[in-house]
Amino acid sequence: MLRKEVSSISLDARITEDLDSLLLRCRKGTDEIDAICVLRERLSNMARIKRSPEGIKVDPFHAGDLLSENLGFEIRWTEKARRYIINRHQAQQSYPAVLEVLQRTKTASPYFARQMVSDSDLVNILDAHQVVNVAVMTVEKGFGICLFDEQGAGKTVSLIASFDILAKRDQIDQLLIVAPKSMVSEWPKDFARFREGLYRVATVTGSVQEKRAALASGSDVYVTNFETTVALETCFETLLRSRPDRSVVVVDESFFIKSADAKRTKSLRRLREWCSRAFVLCGTPAPNAPHDLVEQFSFVDFGLTFRGITLPKKRDEALPVVRRVVDERGLYVRHLKAEALPDLPEKRFHRLNLPMPSRQREIYDRLCEDLVDDLQSISDTAFRRDYVTFLARRSALLQVCSNPLSVVEGYEETPAKVLCLDNLLEHMICHRGEKVVLWSFYRTSIEVLVKRYARFGVVRYDGSVTGTVERGKAVHRFQEHDNYRLFIGNTAAAGAGLTLHRARVAIYESLSNQSAHYFQSLDRIHRRGQEREVEYFILLCSETIEAVEYERLLAKQTMAGNLLRDETPPSETRERFLADLLGAVDL
Repeated sequence: MLRKEVSSISLDARITEDLDSLLLRCRKGTDEIDAICVLRERLSNMARIKRSPEGIKVDPFHAGDLLSENLGFEIRWTEKARRYIINRHQAQQSYPAVLEVLQRTKTASPYFARQMVSDSDLVNILDAHQVVNVAVMTVEKGFGICLFDEQGAGKTVSLIASFDILAKRDQIDQLLIVAPKSMVSEWPKDFARFREGLYRVATVTGSVQEKRAALASGSDVYVTNFETTVALETCFETLLRSRPDRSVVVVDESFFIKSADAKRTKSLRRLREWCSRAFVLCGTPAPNAPHDLVEQFSFVDFGLTFRGITLPKKRDEALPVVRRVVDERGLYVRHLKAEALPDLPEKRFHRLNLPMPSRQREIYDRLCEDLVDDLQSISDTAFRRDYVTFLARRSALLQVCSNPLSVVEGYEETPAKVLCLDNLLEHMICHRGEKVVLWSFYRTSIEVLVKRYARFGVVRYDGSVTGTVERGKAVHRFQEHDNYRLFIGNTAAAGAGLTLHRARVAIYESLSNQSAHYFQSLDRIHRRGQEREVEYFILLCSETIEAVEYERLLAKQTMAGNLLRDETPPSETRERFLADLLGAVDL
């Protein structure tokens, strides 16, 4: 029995700062206990109603009934709160049907998918796997999907074709693409290539005034980077709210929003509320742990996939849980290059273990011994307190492996990796006529390498090359001009999105501290258009922590493949072929 007349209940509704709950505050004259009783009486399906210092927190997926005009009591909604509940209510209602169509499309014949998107002429130029992508991205009543095709499998054209279809069906008017800085300039080129002149594409870059002007240009497609969406979130919100049910937001390289606490993730989640559909594109969505997938799915489906799931903190324990949830409930598509592009040449990896010259070895051993001694002499509490300092000291060991000059002032000896590069680049460029991509993580090392190998015609691409136009010109020079034979880049800046397939050789002088950068960079030379076998040379200093770091990278690569059930059959080799025959002979 209600403690108070329903008509006397009056509440204000807003959303919590973390977009986790609907927050109801009692207005003057309303007792909180009475309000909770009324809510439980009216909302029979309500799973969670909690009291908090801020007010009454309500599970948003059970709050759709609060939008009814016949509640019998008053709720004053902010526009954001109403939108927040409508989004989750509609997604929850359509989710089972969308998931069923998605699973049926993924397993049906290509003809089934092609019939679903026959209203676009772009379908005629798409590969079979891209047709499937477009079919599930444009499904009726859909609200988004995660497109996790392997790097180089053609996610960009899948997105452009999907936008084209949704626009022709008069379901959307505008598209916002958020991408890493290195990829912003590539999207307008791709739109011009596939839909020349049909859509107005604006890049939201440059000064604040230039960015605001781009947002006010009345374009169909807006392309920007993560930093800009955070800095100008209010401006982007105004743009999307102008057409709240006819906007689409895309996050390119979505591993950038894998952390729930990151500013960019929170900003994009708020902007997503004003878009009818959301797509995330990424070939390496889980570079570090299974947990990386959660926020990417939640961005698309408002948290439906992982709703009610508690993940173990340990990676090996979380992996089967995440895999099961994604298999059963995840709105995603993934195609590997092995199936999508079966004619793409193979990859070959060469790990080169290099002995350090005396001075470099002396510096490394001294820093390593000091770090080990300090770690052995302190408590766990002290370690946690000074963790950042210890992490920096560990990073210094890796820098010494690359070039001690960044750690020890006045270092003059030629480092082990430079000695190796002298011979390797001379052989590859001068004797074999190859173009080479050389990856290095440290600014000091890049400075040394650019100067030392200038005679090869160097293109530099790292954090020092800041302008979108300058970065585009750098890639163009390497791809189109024969006198530029060496691309020296940082995988953090150039590892994603670029096409560098004029080279078939990539050398890793040093590795990024982010595994996603390494995974993404592998496919800069191994992608559509590559006609020759590609080779990778990984330079590691012998008897150092570098070997441990590289093994950890490989383990993460295996984990990520297991998570999404990547089943790439090993390619036949002479050794395996011969071993099978000899084994049969033995039998």
